[in-house]
Amino acid sequence: MAKNKKKVVDLKPTNITEEELKNLQELVSATNRAQLEVGGLESRKHNLLHQVAGLQGKMQELQKAFEDTYGKVDINITDGTINYVKDEQANS
Repeated sequence: MAKNKKKVVDLKPTNITEEELKNLQELVSATNRAQLEVGGLESRKHNLLHQVAGLQGKMQELQKAFEDTYGKVDINITDGTINYVKDEQANS
C-alpha cells in the first residue's frame, strides 16, 4: 500500500501589511530622532555645567580678593556699595 502524503499548507501571514510597516518605520525613526536630540541636549547640559563650575570658581576668587582688600563685607551687586559686616566678637 502506498502511503498518501498530504502537504499541509500554512495559512499564517508571512509579512505585515504595507501600512503597518510604514507605521512601524515612522515610529522607529521618530524614536531614534528623539534619542539623538536627548543626547545633544545632555551634551550641551554637560558643557554648561562645566561653564557654571568655572564661573563659580572665578566668583570665589573675586570674593577672596574683595575680602583681602575690604575685609568681611557684603557688596551690593546693583550699585557696588559696601556694607561692612559687624564683627560679632567685638560686640561681646
